[in-house]
Amino acid sequence: MDFQRMLMLQKQLDDCIFKKYQIEKKTKKPEKILAFLVEISELAEETCCYKYWNQKVCAPAHVILDKYVSALHFLLSIALDFGVRELEVPIVKTERPLTEQFLKVFSESTLFLKEFNYTKFISLITQYVFLGKILGFTREEIQSAYIEKNGQYCVKQRQ
Repeated sequence: MDFQRMLMLQKQLDDCIFKKYQIEKKTKKPEKILAFLVEISELAEETCCYKYWNQKVCAPAHVILDKYVSALHFLLSIALDFGVRELEVPIVKTERPLTEQFLKVFSESTLFLKEFNYTKFISLITQYVFLGKILGFTREEIQSAYIEKNGQYCVKQRQ
């Protein structure tokens, strides 16, 4: 993924949002972290991975990818709060079931909340990118979906 490009686009999106809603440009850490947690919860709901008691079919891949990208927006926005302009996310070489990876992302989110620092952020985003891989998405698919969704939102904001 070209995180530098995505960070630049996220900055434009954040600027659009701050301007439209006349919000002072300062960090919104608690709001962004909560929004991220809500989005990954919704993502888990769409996958149905934890519903061992139910034979419900999960959402189509494009819906899951859209939810995944929605949460990614908040992680990139948090990265901007740290002043990050370049981001290298390591590739995780382990395997784990989808449900366990969701739990890992939640766990990393909790650690990040306790120690709001760059090292904890990298651990969180690394696990989140790995979640995308387990969901079956390539980094290129994620980036493309992110760019498309970001562009749609900024266009709506300008109208």
